[in-house]
Amino acid sequence: MIFLFWISLFIIFYTYAGYGILLYLILKLTGRKRRVPAADYTPTLTLIVAAYNEEKIIREKIENTLALIYPAESIRYIFVTDGSSDNTAAIIAEYPQIQLMHRDERAGKIAAVHRVMKQVTTEIVVFTDANTFLNKEALIKIARHYQDQSVGAVSGEKRVHIEESADATAGEGFYWKYESKLKQWDSELYSVVGAAGELFSIRTALYQPVPLNALLDDFMISLRIVEKGYRIVYEPEAFATETSSANVEEELKRKVRIAAGGIQSVIWLKSLMNPFKYPLLSFQYISHRVLRWTITPLLMILVFFLNMALVLRQEGMIYDMLMAAQGFFYAFALLGWFLEKKSVRVKILFIPYYFCMMNYAVLAGILRYFTTEQTGVWEKAERK
Repeated sequence: MIFLFWISLFIIFYTYAGYGILLYLILKLTGRKRRVPAADYTPTLTLIVAAYNEEKIIREKIENTLALIYPAESIRYIFVTDGSSDNTAAIIAEYPQIQLMHRDERAGKIAAVHRVMKQVTTEIVVFTDANTFLNKEALIKIARHYQDQSVGAVSGEKRVHIEESADATAGEGFYWKYESKLKQWDSELYSVVGAAGELFSIRTALYQPVPLNALLDDFMISLRIVEKGYRIVYEPEAFATETSSANVEEELKRKVRIAAGGIQSVIWLKSLMNPFKYPLLSFQYISHRVLRWTITPLLMILVFFLNMALVLRQEGMIYDMLMAAQGFFYAFALLGWFLEKKSVRVKILFIPYYFCMMNYAVLAGILRYFTTEQTGVWEKAERK
């Protein structure tokens, strides 16, 4: 029991903190640093935005898109609005600089992207969400990395705007700051393990359609490229900013879908866990993704009850201290949940509350994956 407790506790620590510490130490010892190529490389590029019923924000997105710095003769803009039943398509049609693709049928984002990709003839394609806004230099910063022929994809940084009066969804912003740092270190070591759909790009020739029931299509598309032997580079100077989820319920809905997509991706991309074929990548993939999406949330439950049993057996003061630490942490999370229901904002409680919600979402996502039919058509989470 003691061995099981300590090995489980180690895996939990390694998943959420130890891997980051190890990455940092490896980079310091090896002297690896972020490689920043010259910014004068501007290959032909297509920017794709998939939008579904975004009439409230689409005009702002268009203005932001057209303000991006990139040679006019080297860029195309395609907005696809399949299934939209509001004025999204009509608003886009007002802008002749943008190619609009629309079908009344709603088959899901990935089906729309597959259709658009058949129209892409440029060297590079950039994907960004309709509800995110890019910094003006984003495309220039992304494109420069494609001078390196080993680079198959470039991932931008996701930033979550947190208001002063934010609720517990502000935990999403804290999470992404840490996640961004891990991605930067992953990139410096070898490759990012999966790109986020808010802003990422690929070499068009490397695009491989993923199944229409893929829940994390951006993650799958990018890792299929890594599977071919290319790297994903992280570019923090190209960033997409979005607001946090409208409320905790919306954030939980989004996290459960991501978790279901996570376990789906682990199954579909099981070849990446082969250390003989992908020695460095498999280490990064298992450490950064697989553990979070599979056993670690279960181990948190196991550790709690094992710790309780060891305390009852009076195995030593260390177990009493660890039990007390767990008790305080989960008490803060519960208090955060209770105060959230009362609309009382206590920021110090956001992190334990959000952390526990994330791990609950993983368990719910695993259950959803194995008990329901998966589809690429899903209801988007509402944003603030």
